[in-house]
Amino acid sequence: MSLRQMEYLVAVVEEESFTRAAEALHVTQSALSHQIKALEREVGGPLLERLTRGVRLTAMGRAYFPHAELAVRSARQARRAALAAGGAETGELHIAAVHAQAVGVLPAVCARWAEEHPGVQLVLHEYATTEELYEHMARGVADMALGPRPEGWPGPVTVVGRERIVLVVPHGDPLAARESVRLAELADRPWVRCSLEPVLDGRRWLDLECERAGFTPRTAVRTQHSSTAVRMAVAGVGVLLTAAHELTGMDCAQVPTDPPWRRDITVFSRVELTGAAAEFVALLGEFAERGEQ
Repeated sequence: MSLRQMEYLVAVVEEESFTRAAEALHVTQSALSHQIKALEREVGGPLLERLTRGVRLTAMGRAYFPHAELAVRSARQARRAALAAGGAETGELHIAAVHAQAVGVLPAVCARWAEEHPGVQLVLHEYATTEELYEHMARGVADMALGPRPEGWPGPVTVVGRERIVLVVPHGDPLAARESVRLAELADRPWVRCSLEPVLDGRRWLDLECERAGFTPRTAVRTQHSSTAVRMAVAGVGVLLTAAHELTGMDCAQVPTDPPWRRDITVFSRVELTGAAAEFVALLGEFAERGEQ
């Protein structure tokens, strides 16, 4: 089986269509179908089920696909790394991030990058949860990932900064004028919870901290995205603990915690980063350091 055949399979699965995959690969649909059938013969069974509208993986395909995807993406990363190490100022740099980091940390960094490296296009892969981010990075979806420190990650992990965690309340809230607030003071408050909360040892970070403070948080609403959680807190639905960088442009009160909380912002990858990728990490560190104030 060839890497090209695997690339064709990945394209069909991603596009959910032979027609769209052929267009993306700039090949004829008949040539694409021929290569997929050749791959299936070599593997020993059908990998794709042709449906009236689209395609889906068979049981054999679901077992085979993650390995094919990793091989294809690793080959692409290897080519990008080689070009970057050779001083090439063209190509793509793929970055994976949870939505909150993409919104809060990356815009200013990407703007500077576009000025200084106009030939290197940035491709951003966003995920709703850290679990999705780690899963897709393990499958080789991007050159690097930006997010909370991953537990047990087998590749390089670099701390590029620390994000400041603050309490979010409306301006009219009694806590808005406080210089700081202790977690124990929030025991009777309803909470806005988000699926992006970090997980430590299998438990949500906020649950662990509240338990140490002697109470269980009462959830008023649970959201999928941090931006929605912030807006819920601003509307007075409940209190929210989140990174200060997520509140840029929001009309709300930010109250520091007592003691102050910081959380590492890390970049992690499957291999050591060189060339353009290493330069991007250095730029991230420069901007993340400013955000720690």
